[in-house]
Amino acid sequence: MNNLAIGVFLTELRKYYKLTQEDLAAKLSVSRQAISRWETGQSLPDIETFMELSKLYGITINEIIDANLSAIKHKKEQITAIDCNNKKNICVIGCGRWGSFISWYLDKIGHNVTLYGRDSSLNMTELKKNRKNGYLELPESICLTTKLDNVVNSNIIIISIGAQHLQNLMDSLQEYNLKNKIIVLCMKGIEISSGRRLSQIVDDNLDLSNCTAVWLGPGHVEEFYNGIPNCMVIDSSDELVKNELVNIFSSKLIRFYYGMDIVGNEIGAAAKNIIGIAAGMLDALNRSTLKGALMSRAPREIAKLVKAMGGNELTAYGLCHLGDYEATLFSEHSHNRQFGENFILNKPYDKLAEGYYTVKAFINLGKNHGIDLPICKTVYNILYHQKDALSELDYLFGRSLKEEFL
Repeated sequence: MNNLAIGVFLTELRKYYKLTQEDLAAKLSVSRQAISRWETGQSLPDIETFMELSKLYGITINEIIDANLSAIKHKKEQITAIDCNNKKNICVIGCGRWGSFISWYLDKIGHNVTLYGRDSSLNMTELKKNRKNGYLELPESICLTTKLDNVVNSNIIIISIGAQHLQNLMDSLQEYNLKNKIIVLCMKGIEISSGRRLSQIVDDNLDLSNCTAVWLGPGHVEEFYNGIPNCMVIDSSDELVKNELVNIFSSKLIRFYYGMDIVGNEIGAAAKNIIGIAAGMLDALNRSTLKGALMSRAPREIAKLVKAMGGNELTAYGLCHLGDYEATLFSEHSHNRQFGENFILNKPYDKLAEGYYTVKAFINLGKNHGIDLPICKTVYNILYHQKDALSELDYLFGRSLKEEFL
């Protein structure tokens, strides 16, 4: 192996992805000096770090060792082509509130969109009847289908379904032997039975040639459809895919940020729905002023879990968790907040409130990682053990005295 050539190659890769030596060192959990030694050919990464570099840059270890700079040029040409002609064939799986909005949005910014729903889906039945639902109207340019095989001819597959049904969908996709697809998860939750993040479920089931990304962050369909802009996050362990998706999905309506921690972003996005339910409970009990305390304590609670699961605890203070609080804890459009309020008032609520299922998964995660999750426990006890809500919430906010940031 030519250490010097590999060093030059690693330098070009880092610069291509617009990373500083400090950025790369943080991603690989090594020192900046180690990065410098590799790039100057003084030493080489160990095999585990080679594997991390391979995953990060979307190339094989052999391509790194071969130090073929033309591979970088090829990738640059691909990105340029995307910028010049960004029309993609996209299949959206899931025709509920978010699935229909994503289809509308991606069609609006110029992509070829197919929206899939099951034959038995009431949402799809309504859309096929008049191309409308309770949130928006879909143009004729969007193809509506009940055949899942449309995924085969799609460059990008976006999934927006209930989190607990994702494994069943993966089972259904096995027959199509998908390869070289970008799978984007626009959904939030944790699988109760296994504690897996949603991107892990996809990676566990599809061919390694496919790349997984997440589309997360604040915003309500009702507001987006009325032209009110917001900021969201796209994250992926594949930097090239992340860059591509931000480039082709961005518009004046949605500004996308590059996520830097897929573990933390997925955990934070799932957890904010639990906090939304807690906020709705406070509203129902005339304890809305306690939302300030809820908003300050919840990110600290979730940050500890993120760190224990290998993510960056600061991610809990980003768009996918704390940044989504206004939309989830206060808005009339928030399903989770409304569910929490209705639950206390003993009113029926038939819309999906993902936090109801997610809190059960978080209780298991807290036990498995040895992390105390008092807010999650309180919501869980009220929902699943029929504990008195007022007593539980009063106890939560009146616990033993402690320093604020512990």
